[in-house]
Amino acid sequence: MSSTESSAESTSGVASWGTAALPAVCAVAVYAWSAWCFGGASAPSTTVAVSVGGAAVLVAGVAYFLLVDGVTGLFGALALVAALLLTVAAADRAAARGEVAECVVVKVREEGSSSSGDGGATRVLYHHTLRCPGGYPSAVTEGHRAAPDGGKVRVAYDPRRRVAPALEGSTSPWRQAVLAVLLLAAATAGARRFSRSGRRAP
Repeated sequence: MSSTESSAESTSGVASWGTAALPAVCAVAVYAWSAWCFGGASAPSTTVAVSVGGAAVLVAGVAYFLLVDGVTGLFGALALVAALLLTVAAADRAAARGEVAECVVVKVREEGSSSSGDGGATRVLYHHTLRCPGGYPSAVTEGHRAAPDGGKVRVAYDPRRRVAPALEGSTSPWRQAVLAVLLLAAATAGARRFSRSGRRAP
């Protein structure tokens, strides 16, 4: 093997590992941005936070699609985008909600949505209208009825209103985090195996 071939192979290997590292690097960057936007002392406005975060997710998906060969590039890009959105959701649920209010449930409205397909599952959301000291929070949405009309609930919230209020103790980020890790692992495996830069020209 000539020195030129050896150098080319080394460069290809580095590029291949760089592609494989893309999902993890993007996830760390998106989580850091989201955590700062949700909890930073000098966090940007919602418009800036959503615009920059959305652009980062889109760029990551497009970059993955361009760097990974074949159908793996498409499905891997979709997996990466889904993982990054789950990363944002995990950051949201992990964000500090430093105040707790005891509120009265004024009324509860059910909203059901069905997934596509004849056997699609139906997910029901419960929108609770609240009466809280000081007027905030005024509503909270959960996947179950927290209390009957006239009942009381304890709601954790951020006084700066950067994250949505939630029932006290109901904001564990582990479900979103685990799903994100699984999707990131799949995207990483696809990038490592089918990286365009890792394939040498004949």
